[in-house]
Amino acid sequence: MVYIESWDDFVEKSFQLFRSDPENTRYTMKYRHCDGKLVLKVTDDKECFKFKTDQAQDAKKMEKFNNIFFTLMARGPEADISEVGGKEQLEAQPARKGRGRKQ
Repeated sequence: MVYIESWDDFVEKSFQLFRSDPENTRYTMKYRHCDGKLVLKVTDDKECFKFKTDQAQDAKKMEKFNNIFFTLMARGPEADISEVGGKEQLEAQPARKGRGRKQ
């Protein structure tokens, strides 16, 4: 198991691993409250990449990573991930007006 220090390297290697073997690749997240550490792990049983952090500012990065990874899992490894965003993208959308009764 390899701990990767750089977030960008972890993301890139994780996506490469998933795209090379989408059927066997899995992603886990483990949080240890006593240590305040969050560990992300992506593996296909041949290779394993881990990223460890205790920084709260990494939460947004991890949320975006989750959204992209789950999109790849749901739509397939060739899915377009450029349109996938985090919570800020959902908040930026204007609220729709209802089709209810006008007063």
